[in-house]
Amino acid sequence: MLKNGFDVKQQFLVPIIYEGVGVRTKVIVDLLVNDCIVIEIKAQEETLPVHEAQLLTYMKILKKPQGLLINFFTTNITKSLKPLVSEYFKELAD
Repeated sequence: MLKNGFDVKQQFLVPIIYEGVGVRTKVIVDLLVNDCIVIEIKAQEETLPVHEAQLLTYMKILKKPQGLLINFFTTNITKSLKPLVSEYFKELAD
């Protein structure tokens, strides 16, 4: 779906294939922007290392270079943003 010039996919199921076998589990990504940035949204008092690991896992499964962990349970959302990069970041064009 194109929103304000951005291609945004939301709440979509990601298939997991391990050594050629499909794994029966539900992995649902909150947002994928421009087929490049995975966004994980939370609304909790604090984000935990497991939330960062979750986002990094999504980035690895999707082979995406950038991720953003956003927690809306805050008075200052810009301070709660956590940008992450994966090994695919080095493959981006300059």
